[in-house]
Amino acid sequence: MIETPDPQAMAPNSIDPAEVAKFQAMAQEWWDPSGKFKPLHMLNPTRLDYVTAQIAGQFGRDRAEAAPFAGLDILDIGCGGGLMAEPMARLGASVTGADAAEGNIAIAALHAAEQGLAIEYRTTTAEALAAEGRRFDVVMALEIVEHVADPQAFIATCRDLLAPEGMLIVSTLNRTAKSFATAIIGAEWVMRWLPRGTHDWRRFITPDELARMTHDAGLRVVDRRGMVFNPLGWNWSLSDRDLSVNYLLTALRGTASPSSS
Repeated sequence: MIETPDPQAMAPNSIDPAEVAKFQAMAQEWWDPSGKFKPLHMLNPTRLDYVTAQIAGQFGRDRAEAAPFAGLDILDIGCGGGLMAEPMARLGASVTGADAAEGNIAIAALHAAEQGLAIEYRTTTAEALAAEGRRFDVVMALEIVEHVADPQAFIATCRDLLAPEGMLIVSTLNRTAKSFATAIIGAEWVMRWLPRGTHDWRRFITPDELARMTHDAGLRVVDRRGMVFNPLGWNWSLSDRDLSVNYLLTALRGTASPSSS
């Protein structure tokens, strides 16, 4: 199901129109594993393994069951074409996918329908959902925080979208020389997996900066893990130590209201 955004409900927001336009232009390629989103297709199994392990641990679910996340409400903010929303739905969760790029939502909704998956897809913002009073057990903000206009405000909005004891999972890129070499020079300039300018290294966020943002938003960081690419095996793996390029962070909301609200 696709819902058209209410322009009044979408302002103010953390959206950077120039960043949205980049992904709108690539929307048709979301489900092409050899297209412009090839890096995400390669990364997705490792990212999915981390996310499902964190959710299962927090909510006492057994990933070996047929629908381990049944009864959980999950928001995928900045969902793109649905690469993470669809696996969450297959695991039994009630999934909402939100993206500011209308083209992304159209592609995501069509693909989900073809797969027989009931996912609520909406062209909207985190702020608009929070203003509606929507609350979720899990908010996934994957590869989006480096593209928003105000990362601190965005993390605070993600907190507002969480139910008490809810979980926020963020993945992004560290701001290091290695990430510039890998994500900019390697992925965009040499391999040409992504158009030049897809990422702005100056907007990358270090793990300590992201941890501080989540703390200031009233969330408690419970895990940080790196995702490391092995060029020999041509695959990704999780790392407890190497957060120099891609990394994930998990934080929890308590039952008490944060002092920084």
